Amino acid sequence: MDAANEAGQGKSDQIKADQAQADSKTAGANSATAHAPAPNTPQFTREEDLHAYHEMLLIRRFEEKAGQLYGMGLIGGFCHLYIGQEAVVIGMQMASIAGDQVITGYRDHGHMLACGMDPKGVMAELTGRRGGYSRGKGGSMHMFSREKQFFGGHGIVGAQVSLGTGLGFADAYKKNGHVSLTYMGDGAANQGQVYESFNMAQLWKLPVVYVIENNRYAMGTSVARASAQTDFSKRGISFGIPGEQVDGMDVRTVREAAARAIDHARSGEGPYILEMQTYRYRGHSMSDPAKYRTKDEVSKMRDEHDPIEMVRKRLIEAHGVSEADLKATDAKVREAVSDAAEFATHDPEPDPAELWTDILLEARA
Repeated sequence: MDAANEAGQGKSDQIKADQAQADSKTAGANSATAHAPAPNTPQFTREEDLHAYHEMLLIRRFEEKAGQLYGMGLIGGFCHLYIGQEAVVIGMQMASIAGDQVITGYRDHGHMLACGMDPKGVMAELTGRRGGYSRGKGGSMHMFSREKQFFGGHGIVGAQVSLGTGLGFADAYKKNGHVSLTYMGDGAANQGQVYESFNMAQLWKLPVVYVIENNRYAMGTSVARASAQTDFSKRGISFGIPGEQVDGMDVRTVREAAARAIDHARSGEGPYILEMQTYRYRGHSMSDPAKYRTKDEVSKMRDEHDPIEMVRKRLIEAHGVSEADLKATDAKVREAVSDAAEFATHDPEPDPAELWTDILLEARA
């Protein structure tokens, strides 16, 4: 490389570094506002905090193990981890009832576990084994469970929003009293089909709660640089859809807002938007070095707003749970995740004949 090119490259790198620092400052300021303690934060009972702690810890340990297996080359393709965002889906599930459907994008492992899907089946799908939920053919982004009312796992940005709206239409048509919990990220919130779905859902008063998991950076660009309207709870205003911003790092505030939104949808009032202000500790996917933000920003979020650590602290200080009991919970969760990894790395791969299955729906007699 000649001197001119070296100088140009150096300038380009400096511009990127300066932009990352500016984005981090913006995100940091927004985070400080979003995650400031609410004056009337709802309180959990001891049992509720214990439940939230176990469920969020299961997601955290599962994702950590998935990251390890990916690094070892045992998981192929894309792998998007949910570490840091656990309070969102657990709080939502704590407010839902059996029969409510869940559908999301490709950062989906946590949603599967929150719905009660077997960690062995989820991990086996990640490693492409026949014991996976899609028999090893779907991978990280494409697995489903009709039994647990989980409808994916979708790899196309924003595509699940139209499908989730369709689930809500089915609920309204059947009059079954269920609600579709349709998740998307802040990046997907700018897609065109999202607004077509909003219009249809409000026009027909469909029972859908749109959960926008705003983790600040979409695929790697700060929302301040990519979105003209950064308050995603207002994205439904033109359609008359109510919405609110929620501290997505506190499972208590998530559950409270979720209960309000789900009740609105279930009562026939139509859709509701929840912007969950959350944060992912890892990159967009395992291949993302996340150079668009500073290490200090990530460390600050971990130290001051970690959703699991907040519950752990409450359990000790407010509920009198011992360190030994919490360590026992962690050990139990780690054992379940280790069992899942063991199964996922030793279960046979799919038979080649599986290439010809699940292509056409067989007619019923």
